[in-house]
Amino acid sequence: QVQVVESGGGLVQAGASLRLSCAASGRTFSTDTMGWFRQAPGKEREFVATIDWSGSSTYYADSVKGRFTISRDNPKNTVYLQMNSLKPEDTAVYYCGVRRSYRGSYHEAGAYDYWGQGTQVTVSS
Repeated sequence: QVQVVESGGGLVQAGASLRLSCAASGRTFSTDTMGWFRQAPGKEREFVATIDWSGSSTYYADSVKGRFTISRDNPKNTVYLQMNSLKPEDTAVYYCGVRRSYRGSYHEAGAYDYWGQGTQVTVSS
């Protein structure tokens, strides 16, 4: 079983920055693709960003491209999401996912095998 723990959320004003962290257990972290998703009230979980095992390939949702950066530190079993120029529409619970089985596509929540409990990000206008 893989344990995933997100942290770093909070309440900020529009234009501010936050860095989310995701710590995942397991000896295979360095070979796992990782992803960040978010879910606003009344909406489905949506893709934010993903990073491959080496950190060399990253993909972003159009809504965050140029503002968010995903990175990872394999020795620390941690993946990060640096969020700059935050907007009120970024308000959501942010979830970190571990993709191990490689079913589906990287932007689909169903393609990820393990999830954390989420961390709340609230951006005020």
